[in-house]
Amino acid sequence: MSTFDSTKTSLKTLLINAVEGQLQLPDFQRGWVWDDEHIRSLLVSIARSFPIGAVMLLETGGEARFQMRAIEGVELPPGATAEQLILDGQQRLTSLTQVLQLNRAVATRDAHKREVKLHYYFDIDKALEGPAALSEAILAVDEHRVRRSDFGRKIELDLSTQEKEIEAFCFPCNQILNSDAWEQALMERAQDKFFRFMKFRQQVVEPFRNYMLPVISLKKTTTKEAVCLVFEKVNTGGVPLSVFELITATWAADGFNLRDDWFGLRGQGGRHKRLSSRALLHDLQPTDFLQAICLLHSHERRAKDLAAGRTGKEVTGVTAKREHILELPLEAFQRWAEPLTEGFEEAERFLRSEGLHHHRFLPYRTQLAPLAAVLAHLQERWREPQLKAKLARWFWCGVLGELYGGAVETRIALDVQHLLAWLLESGAPEPRTVQDATFYPDRLDTLRSRTSAAYRGLYVLLQREDACDFFWQARMIDLDRDEINLDIHHIFPQKWCKDHAKPRTKYNSIINKTAISYKANRMIGGHAPSVYLSKIETHAQVKKSPAELDVILRTHLIDPELLRADDFEGFYAARKEALLRLIERVMGKTATASGGVVASDEEEEDE
Repeated sequence: MSTFDSTKTSLKTLLINAVEGQLQLPDFQRGWVWDDEHIRSLLVSIARSFPIGAVMLLETGGEARFQMRAIEGVELPPGATAEQLILDGQQRLTSLTQVLQLNRAVATRDAHKREVKLHYYFDIDKALEGPAALSEAILAVDEHRVRRSDFGRKIELDLSTQEKEIEAFCFPCNQILNSDAWEQALMERAQDKFFRFMKFRQQVVEPFRNYMLPVISLKKTTTKEAVCLVFEKVNTGGVPLSVFELITATWAADGFNLRDDWFGLRGQGGRHKRLSSRALLHDLQPTDFLQAICLLHSHERRAKDLAAGRTGKEVTGVTAKREHILELPLEAFQRWAEPLTEGFEEAERFLRSEGLHHHRFLPYRTQLAPLAAVLAHLQERWREPQLKAKLARWFWCGVLGELYGGAVETRIALDVQHLLAWLLESGAPEPRTVQDATFYPDRLDTLRSRTSAAYRGLYVLLQREDACDFFWQARMIDLDRDEINLDIHHIFPQKWCKDHAKPRTKYNSIINKTAISYKANRMIGGHAPSVYLSKIETHAQVKKSPAELDVILRTHLIDPELLRADDFEGFYAARKEALLRLIERVMGKTATASGGVVASDEEEEDE
């Protein structure tokens, strides 16, 4: 069955429907943004009978119920009911409605992006010079129907009354679709101009009145998911329509404002402020929250189905897919919003306990939703040693196994279902992520990009292992909390490596990098390790014995003897082995011998 109809509708009909309320906007449509230049170009195109593109409408009354609003500037008559919603063509139809149908100034922007209110006119004599002159024939005057110069001191054109419009022979664009009253006034005041006006009406006005727009009308049977996908495909505004915006428009039809719940009233308070104030939740998105709501709702439905004795396809599956998020009932959000908010707060506490303290080094934001959903059930019980150990193992398997990149909806859903069972039920199997996670030793050789999850994970783990700064001597984790300028730098400096012909692929890998302060990095410079270690030990503000500095080097899993001997190959092999042991410990499994192609990061830029 076809899900849409295609036809042509007169521009006049569409604009009348807009002011009468039969044609409205779904609330997820963003505001009208066209500037003066775009409006003028649109008017010229129609006057010349050029195509301006199709519009796409959605029939109301179907499954996809949305909060609706009038086109900007339109005051809906009492009892107005929308029959169709604009999915594509909002900017064009809004511009044309405001210019051609409303008796008020059009709120737009000028070439300098300044907000202005303009009335549009055609200079009739200029328009009669031919199609090429139409751009210059369109005039814009301010909200008082006056055009001024010399910083407002000089009036260049005054169209503030109908008499002055006729005297200047300028035709108001809001009379284009019905000019009977204006023509009657012209006959009474300036009959000598009537012949030229009739010629103008034939050449310029009639194309507007006869203009037909291609219209694609989606039927009311179209699903919300389909509406969302279609909207994203046809809109050219540059910002995709999010699940959050679509659900906001849907639940608004039931009297609930999701945007206010998330962002607060007039930007004050709201769930977003509560959560984003926590360092590791700084980048949390409303779609992450809705995804976790969907996980909790579907998990609860699955439990009820199983308790009722249902089997097979009768049992609801745990899901985080977009189409299922769009089907969430408002009751599910109201049931789970507060427990989930607390779940995200507990998730942030758990991550801090694992050594994470800054959102820049959060390996995967995609792990937050399943983690928070699980902790909405566990609450503070995650602190129980046995549960915490399992939860930590799942987390690090996801990070170091690099399993939470890309499309992960299926993994997220399975992990919530199986992780809760593994944590709370005796004898339950390990969750999918723990089973699937592998780490190949050669992956360490190819970890060069700080954007990769495993790279970030190792940075965090070294901090958690109480690595201390070469110069400040304090724990890196404490310096990071105090916002001391830290970064990941080479242990064997690049200059030394280049001078000694070491492969770039090796010296730029994470094996030859660790987190240190800007102070330590300046002292390292391009020197051999034996030289810069001596400089640090003898610095007036440090004065540490080699043995004391060796203790600090070991906190970074560096063999001091090999580093002091400037033995790059020996250091590289020993540190690779030490990093592997750390990885195996947190994943709870042995690294897998490489058997094929190992993933490789893009080369990171030199520091």
